[in-house]
Amino acid sequence: MFLIGQYDSPFVRRVAIAMRLYEIPFEHRPWSTFGDADKIAPYNPLRRVPTLVLDDGLALIESGAILEYLDDRVGPGKALIAPRGEPRWRHLRICALATGLADKGVSLLYEGVLRTEQSKIWVERCQAQIGSVLDLLERERAGVRTPFWFGEQAGHADIVVGCALRFIGEAHAALFDRARYPTLAAHASVCEALPPFKEIKQPLSPPKK
Repeated sequence: MFLIGQYDSPFVRRVAIAMRLYEIPFEHRPWSTFGDADKIAPYNPLRRVPTLVLDDGLALIESGAILEYLDDRVGPGKALIAPRGEPRWRHLRICALATGLADKGVSLLYEGVLRTEQSKIWVERCQAQIGSVLDLLERERAGVRTPFWFGEQAGHADIVVGCALRFIGEAHAALFDRARYPTLAAHASVCEALPPFKEIKQPLSPPKK
């Protein structure tokens, strides 16, 4: 199987890191949604990443759906999230907040580099959403007493929060003030020290106009 997308995308990166933790081998095709859209289109007509192409040719899209497949493949005993009940939906809630954070960061980046004239309303809205999510995640992570968000080992929430924070820190450094968010900064540092995080990373390369 092969994973399409560049590792400066927090969504591609979270999938690749999970696959490393699951010890699932894959080929990486670092295609850009802008420069390599024609290569992506046969596998994903939306021309979006991540796209995971299985050995039988079936292409899975969207990071959440891909992780559902990976979790099912390794089974509940090894999955990086609780299989059911309150522990699962609490975990999914943090994942949703972090993916939303990353999505707003991407939207704000595109607004700056792809539009000649930026929408002030849209920029302010994205900045407010990013700030509000960071504030909430900081408060909630500060109340956690385990090494990772939901226990002793890294799970999907830790991965996606870590990936989102790296992206926001690179794309919008002024919005992720590590002094204002010390607990999240510490969380990011712990995640980035893990071998899969150290292996799977790429400096941000914003699309060009």
